[in-house]
Amino acid sequence: MRSFEGVVTTGIYCVPPCPGRPRAENVVTFTSAAGAEAAGFRACHRCRPYRGDRKPASASELVCRAIDLIAAGALDAGNAAELAARLAVSERHLRRMFHEQVGATPDQLARSRRAHFARRLLDDTDLSVTDIAFAAGFGSLRQFNRVMVAIFRAAPVELRKRRRRADRLVADGGLALRVPVAEGTDIGRRLAQLARTAIGGVESATPTCYRRTIVVDGDPGVIEISSATADAVRLVVHLPRIEGLIHLVARVQRLLAGQPWDPFEDDIRGIVSDHGVLDDLVRAYGVPIGGLRKFGLAYLFPTPTTLATANSSGLDKVGAQAIRASSGTV
Repeated sequence: MRSFEGVVTTGIYCVPPCPGRPRAENVVTFTSAAGAEAAGFRACHRCRPYRGDRKPASASELVCRAIDLIAAGALDAGNAAELAARLAVSERHLRRMFHEQVGATPDQLARSRRAHFARRLLDDTDLSVTDIAFAAGFGSLRQFNRVMVAIFRAAPVELRKRRRRADRLVADGGLALRVPVAEGTDIGRRLAQLARTAIGGVESATPTCYRRTIVVDGDPGVIEISSATADAVRLVVHLPRIEGLIHLVARVQRLLAGQPWDPFEDDIRGIVSDHGVLDDLVRAYGVPIGGLRKFGLAYLFPTPTTLATANSSGLDKVGAQAIRASSGTV
């Protein structure tokens, strides 16, 4: 993984190779963008390091787990002490590990992630500044403005004016986003894999585009993922609301890294290997969603409660007891 380079004479940090070439004696190295920002550097306008999403180089398993939890929103309502408890370490030990490997505290990393996500939305979308603030997980517009000025040295309205003409993404319906993926991810291979295992009605896929139904805060929605560049995908989301969009994007990144979209759904896939039977299961017990025919979608995947309470005769074909065991009721 590449590191980040801060230039002490300008106060700017970059992702090498950057078009700007500072003298080697003026360069200091950081393992993360958050570490560079915590040291007082701001993102370069040329290489735009905020458009990537890299974990610190050589991070330990503990720190990687902590970063994944932060990406999932562990510090939105909680604090560093609660995060440390989830990892079965002391807060002091976690902070020390972050200082050594990230160069920033867990809270500073969370702040940096939100700011970088918001900056990408300012570049790529026409969302209002207020909508972007809440989509990126900020608690208020005042907090959003304060953090963006601290990290990028400019208010959101000024940053929006600096976006490049080619950045703006437009979708025929839905909100289009450019989502960076983990270094080394083979996007084409992962999309082809998702196409091979797609469940009818819940997922619709070709080797180059994957769609599925999702639930966000109890409301149904749809995501569309297609390849964009070697290190990013084009994501189009169809949602009734976009508050906390940053966490949905993190979930998409985990899916592209090889993790299942939903653990319960993955358990059922493990029990029922016949795709035709899975399709029947969805048609019988999935939640119907109207208006999605153009996507080739029609259902949300059945919930654990629905399958746990379903009539046994109706589940004989797919292994009633095994499914109920996975649902946690047997």
